[in-house]
Amino acid sequence: MSSADDDVQAEGSTTPGAEPYPVDWEADVVLRDGSTAHVRPIRADDRETLQRFHRRQSERSTYMRFFTAMEQLSPRDLTRFTVLDHRDRVALVAVTVAPDGSEEIIGVARFDRIEADEAEVAFNVSDSHQGRGLASVLLEHVAVAAREVGIARFTAEVLPQNGKMLAVFREAGYETTQHVDDGIVTVSIDLDPTERSRQVMADREHRAEARSMLGLFTPGSVLLLASARGTAHAREARLAAAALAGGLVRGQRLVVVGLPALAVRDALGTHGTSDTFERYETVDEVPGTVDLVVVTARAADVPAAVVSLSRLAPRGLVVLSQGFAETGDEGVRLQRELVRAAHAGGMRVVGPASYGLFARRPDATFDATLRADPLPSGTIGLFCQSAPTAVTVLATVERRGLGVSSFLSAGNRADVSGNDLMQFWHDDDSTTVVGLYLESIGNPRKFSRIARRLSLAKPVVVVTAGRSGHIVPPGHTVRATRAPRRTLEEMFRQAGVIRAENTHQLLDIVQLLAHQPLPRGRRVGVLASSEYLAAIVAEAAGAAGLVVTGTPGILHEDAPDDEARRVVDAVYDDACDVVVAVHVPVLGGGVARFGAEVARAAARTGRPTVASVLGHHGIVPALSATAPDGSTVHVPAYSTPEDAVLALGSVVRYASWRSGDHGEPLAPTGVDALAARRVIESADDGPLPTEDVRSLLASYGIELWESVHVEDVEEAVAAARRLGWPVALKSTAESLRHRADLGGVRLNIADEAELRADHEAMCAALAEHVPASRRPDGSADVQLEVQRMAPSGVACVVRSTEDLLYGPVISFGLSGDAVDLLDDVSYGVPPLTTTDVAQMVRSIRAAPRLFGYKGLPEADAAAVEDLVARVSQLADDHPEISSLELYPVVVAERGAAVLSARVTLGAANRNDGLRRALPQ
Repeated sequence: MSSADDDVQAEGSTTPGAEPYPVDWEADVVLRDGSTAHVRPIRADDRETLQRFHRRQSERSTYMRFFTAMEQLSPRDLTRFTVLDHRDRVALVAVTVAPDGSEEIIGVARFDRIEADEAEVAFNVSDSHQGRGLASVLLEHVAVAAREVGIARFTAEVLPQNGKMLAVFREAGYETTQHVDDGIVTVSIDLDPTERSRQVMADREHRAEARSMLGLFTPGSVLLLASARGTAHAREARLAAAALAGGLVRGQRLVVVGLPALAVRDALGTHGTSDTFERYETVDEVPGTVDLVVVTARAADVPAAVVSLSRLAPRGLVVLSQGFAETGDEGVRLQRELVRAAHAGGMRVVGPASYGLFARRPDATFDATLRADPLPSGTIGLFCQSAPTAVTVLATVERRGLGVSSFLSAGNRADVSGNDLMQFWHDDDSTTVVGLYLESIGNPRKFSRIARRLSLAKPVVVVTAGRSGHIVPPGHTVRATRAPRRTLEEMFRQAGVIRAENTHQLLDIVQLLAHQPLPRGRRVGVLASSEYLAAIVAEAAGAAGLVVTGTPGILHEDAPDDEARRVVDAVYDDACDVVVAVHVPVLGGGVARFGAEVARAAARTGRPTVASVLGHHGIVPALSATAPDGSTVHVPAYSTPEDAVLALGSVVRYASWRSGDHGEPLAPTGVDALAARRVIESADDGPLPTEDVRSLLASYGIELWESVHVEDVEEAVAAARRLGWPVALKSTAESLRHRADLGGVRLNIADEAELRADHEAMCAALAEHVPASRRPDGSADVQLEVQRMAPSGVACVVRSTEDLLYGPVISFGLSGDAVDLLDDVSYGVPPLTTTDVAQMVRSIRAAPRLFGYKGLPEADAAAVEDLVARVSQLADDHPEISSLELYPVVVAERGAAVLSARVTLGAANRNDGLRRALPQ
C-alpha cells in the first residue's frame, strides 16, 4: 500500500503545530500466539530502528507496501515516516525487545489525512512476525487514534495479490467497500464501530488471552530465579522448588538460578528428582530457551533480571516475591519497570506477591505455588488475588475434598487478572465451574463482557472484598469510583454471575455446581429426619425464593430399612426439581443408611440434591453412589440446612438466568453517531447549551420538547400562542423547577387569562424561595419558562453518569422525593441488551405504577425502554458525556415525552475502549 506525502520537514525537526506526544496511544497488547508486544506512536529517534526494520523485510513485503523495490529508506523517507504531527499524519509501531536487549520494530501502521474526515492508511508487518495477528491489532489501535482526531473513514490502496492485507480489512468487522482501478484495489473502511467489529475484537482478544494463559499452565520448561539475599526469599525459593519438582512430569525441564546447590537438592530430594534439574549461577549461563520463569528474588533485583531473561524467550513470569506496589511509591516504580520489561520481552506477568499457580488437568500437571501438598484433580477453576486468601481458600478446598482443574493467585494483579483466567476457562474442557475471589476489579466493563460470555457456558461464582467492590488493597492500581454501591451488584446480575458473601459461601455454591446438574426449576422436595428439620428447610427455602412441593419425607433414624427406602423414593419420585436432605441423629444412629439412600436416589434419578448430615462436610464417600451410566455421583454436604438451601437458591437463580432470554444487543434505529460527535467536538467542557443538547439527543432519536424562557408575562403569552394551548409554566430555579408543591410548576393552563393570573401568582410566591437572586430595586429575579402540556402519564427520570472505573452508569426511576429518598432506582452498565433494559424498567419497587396500578391506564413501557436504550447507546458511544439527565420524562399510554434535559461534557477518560490492551 502506498502513501504519498510531499510535505516533508527538514531532517531531525518536528512538524510545526504538532500535537504533544500522545502517550495515551501507548499500550501493551497480547498477540495471537499469547505473547506480548508494545504499541506506541513512532518517534523522531526511531529512524535507525525503522531502517533496520525495512532492511529485514523481504523484497515481496517491500513491494506490497511501496509498490516498488526499495533496498533501504532514503533520509527524506525516514524523516517523512518518523516526524509527524499526531493529528493529520500519524504512525503507530509495534515494538519488542531483541535478544541483545535493544528495541526492535515488528510492525508499522500509519495514516495521512486526505480530507477533513478521511485518511489514507498503510500497514507493514515484519516477515518474521506475520501470522501473530499484528496487523489486526494495529488496525484497532490506529482506528481509535483516527477517531480521536476526527477521521471517520480510511482508504487503502492494496495490490490484488496482497491477500493477507485484504483479509485483515475484510475480517475486521467494519463496513467496507472496494473497487479495482488500474490493477490496484482501493478499500474504503467506515471507522464507525459496528456490533460485528466489536464482536470481532472480543473474539480475537478472547483467543489471544486464553492462549497466553494456556502457556502459563502447560510449560515444557521452567526456570526458578532465586535470590541469595534474605532468608525469606531463600525459603520462598525452597518451597517453590519443591512444588515445581512435585508437579513435574516426564520431559519437563527444570532450571534453577541463584539458589545454592545444596538447598536445591534438599528441596527436590523428597520427590526423588534431585538429579533432574539444571543449576546455574546467573541467567546469562542458561542455554536454550525456557517457557516459564518463577521468581523469588528481591524486588529491587527483579526488573533488571527480567531484561536479561528476554534472551530465553519465556512466555510467562510468575513473581512470588513481595516488596512492590504494596510497599509505597518506590515499590510502584519497581512494579511498573517489571511489567514494562516483561511485556517488551513477550511475557505475561503473574503477580507480584503471588502465591503461584497450578494445573491438575488430564493433559498437564504443573505446580508453581508455595504450597507443600498438591490438591487432587477436579473440575473447579479457582482464582484468588492475595497470597493469604489463597492459603485459606486452598486449605478449605482440601478439607472439603474438592478437586481443582487449575488455580492462579494474581497477587498485586499488575498484569494477569481474573479476566484472563475467565477467557482461558471458557475453552478449557477440564473446567466446569469457576470461582473467583476478587479484592479489586480493575476493568469492570471488560469483566462484565467476559463474565457474561462465560456464564452462558459455565457458572461463575464471585466473592468480593466488601459488598461495594470499592476497596482498593495495597498494591492494586484501581481507578477511583463514585458509582453507587449497588452498581457492582447490578453488573453481576446482568452478566449472570453468582455472587457469594464470603469464601465459605463461594465454596458452598461451587461444590454443588461441580457435582450436581443444574436444576430445571425451583420446586423443592424435602427429606428430613424430623418434622422440626423439615420446617426449618421449608422456611429457608421460602427465604431463598424456592417453593416446597409435596409432603416432606420424614425418615426417622430408627425406621426399618424397607421403610427408609420407601420414604426416600417417594420424595424423589414426586414432582420436584431439587431435593434437600437433612439428618441430625438425636439417638446417634441412621447416619450411614441416610447418606447411602440419598446418594442412591440422587444417582438413580439425576435429581439435583444437597444434604446436611451431621459429621459430613464437602464431598464424602458416605454421600456418593454409582449412577446407571457407571459414573460416580457425589451429593455435596453442608454444615447446616440453611447453608445448603442458600447455595441451592443461588444455583436455581443462575439456572433460570442461563435458560432465559438474554435479548439482543441494543441497536436503536435513527442513530447518527457522527452528528453527535460533531456536536460534542464543537462544544466546550461543562454544561451543554440547550440547543446543543437538543441536537445531541436528536442525533440518537430522542426528541426534547421545546421550552421557551420568558422574561415577562407578555413573552409568556406569545410563547403559549406559538406552542399551542394548554401549556405549563415552570420555574427555572434548580430547587423549584419540578416542585409543584412549592409553587414551582403550574399545569394545564388553558388560555391567556389563566396564564396571566398564574404568572403573577408564581412570581409573587416564588420570590420567597429565590433570595439569592435580586434585581437592583431589591425585587426577586424570578426566571420562568413556558412549555406545551404533555399527555398525562407517569413521570420518570433517566440518567447517565460517566464513572472513571465503570464507564457510563445508566439509571432509571420514577420521579419524586420519595423515590430519591428510598433509592428506588435501577442501574445498568453498558453495553446492555434489550432484556437488560426491560429488567431495569421493571425491577424498581414503584414499577407497578407503569403497569396499571390500582386501575390506572398502563403506560407505554416499550417507549420508555426505547428511551433508556437510546441513552445507553449515546453514553456508551461518547465517553465525553460526563453526565446526562432526562427529567422529567412523562410516559403516557402512548409514547414518552422528554420535557427537560441536561448534559455536561468533560474529557474522555474511559478505561475500556475499542482496542485490545493490557492494564496500563
